[in-house]
Amino acid sequence: MIPPLARRFVAGETEATALEHARQLNQRNVGAILNLLGEHYHARPPADRDADIYCQLVEDIGNTDLNACVSVKPSQLGLDAETGVFRANLERIVETATAQGVFVWIDMEDHTTTDVTLDAFETLAREHEGGVGVCVQANLERTPTDLELLATVPGKVRLVKGAYDPPADIGFADSQRVNEAYRSCLETMFESFEDGVAVGSHDPAMIDYAADLHEEYGTDYEIQMLMGVREDAQTDLARERAVWQYVPYGGKWLSYFYRRVRERKENALFAARALLSG
Repeated sequence: MIPPLARRFVAGETEATALEHARQLNQRNVGAILNLLGEHYHARPPADRDADIYCQLVEDIGNTDLNACVSVKPSQLGLDAETGVFRANLERIVETATAQGVFVWIDMEDHTTTDVTLDAFETLAREHEGGVGVCVQANLERTPTDLELLATVPGKVRLVKGAYDPPADIGFADSQRVNEAYRSCLETMFESFEDGVAVGSHDPAMIDYAADLHEEYGTDYEIQMLMGVREDAQTDLARERAVWQYVPYGGKWLSYFYRRVRERKENALFAARALLSG
C-alpha cells in the first residue's frame, strides 16, 4: 500500500485508483495523462507485459467518458533491450488507442534516446493522423532544429525544460540558459505549429509567456503539470485554458516518489512536515 505521504505524487498502485483519480480531476476540469510506472527494462518479457497493460488501459479509458490519455516511456517498452521491441510495443499501444479514440504521449528520456524516440513518433503520427504526441527538452542544443522538423508532423509536442542533465557539449544545465532556451522554443512552436502546443512547465513565468504568445499568434495550447505540484494553480488555470495533469500509478512508486521529493525544495519541505506531524 502506498503511504499517504507518497499519495500526493502517485495515484495508487492499480488502474482502478488511477481512473478514479482521473475522474476527480475531470470534476475540476483538468484532464489526466496516465502513466504506468516502470522504465529501463533490459529484457523483452517485462516490456511486453507493460505494453499489454497499456493496451488494456486505453481500452478501458475508451469505454468511459473520462477526459484522459496515456503517456509511455521508451525504455519501459523495451528500448534498452532492442529498438525493434520498443517500436513493436509502441505501435500496438498506439493502434489500440487509435481504435478507442485515446491519445498517446511518448515521454522523452535522456539524450541517447532522442533520435529513436522522434523517429518512432514521426512514423506513428503520420500513420495515425496525429493521435500521438512526443516530449522534447529545452536544455538540449539540438531541440530548435528538432522543432523545425516536428512542425511538419501531425500530432502534438510537449516542451519541458528537461529532467536529465546532458553532457556540456550538447546541452546546458544553468537555469538561466535553460529558461532562455525554453522561451525561444516556445516562440518557435507558437509561430509555426498548427496542431497546438503543450506547455510542460510549473514555472509561472513560462505559463504567462505562453499566454502572451497565444495572444500574439492565436495558436491553441494546453498546460501540463505533474500530480502533486501546484495543484491549486492547475485548478485555477483550467478555468480558462486546457490543463492536463501527469498522473503516475503502479507498484513501482517508491523511486518515483523519492525523485519528486529530491528535485524541488518545496516537495522536500512537504515531506518533512508530513513526517513530523505523523
